[in-house]
Amino acid sequence: MIKFSTLLAFVCLTLTGWSQGTYQLAVLKYNGGGDYYANPTAVPNLVNFCNTNLGTSISKDVPYVEVGSPDLFLYPFIHMTGHGNVVFSAAEADNLRTYLLGGGFLHIDDNYGMDEFIRVELKKLFPNNEMVELPFNHPIFHQKYDFNGLPKIHEHDEKRPQAFGIIIDGRLVLLYTYETDLGDGWENAEVHGNSESKRQLALKMGANILMYAFTQ
Repeated sequence: MIKFSTLLAFVCLTLTGWSQGTYQLAVLKYNGGGDYYANPTAVPNLVNFCNTNLGTSISKDVPYVEVGSPDLFLYPFIHMTGHGNVVFSAAEADNLRTYLLGGGFLHIDDNYGMDEFIRVELKKLFPNNEMVELPFNHPIFHQKYDFNGLPKIHEHDEKRPQAFGIIIDGRLVLLYTYETDLGDGWENAEVHGNSESKRQLALKMGANILMYAFTQ
């Protein structure tokens, strides 16, 4: 059953324009031992950046919401990060799937070490829908700011950054950013020591993701 609050939030944002609505983002709290709480200043800083530079009025309060909680449906956009293991129970997977099919959007940012686990769990959500790599001409890279693919914010294994998505009935419901560490770039400058130019790239790409999620 699709939750009414998700549909209502999605319809309102579509009708009024995402920069005019007042709404709230959240960070996903999951089981399995991974540090879902990594990068605590990341999403609040992204919210501040969007409110300042894009004219949005997103709430500065960014709560954690559990995968299986009905509260998931209060937030049109959920961010997920971490370094390690992720486990969704059958009930949690069902709840998250319903949320995404009902109009919600999930952005997963691998903070290094999540990849092997999250790919398995995403198959629980959509066993018949493969993640596909988004090409450089995808609209998510060309919103307020223009990018030729994801920026490389934090170096780990000298792999290129990649953006993967799950598309259902023509809509991107889930974005998985890999080998970029956008969240590190969103964090306070002193946390990871990223240059201001790197932080700006990360925040601008994050703003593009939000803008796309609410206007696609």
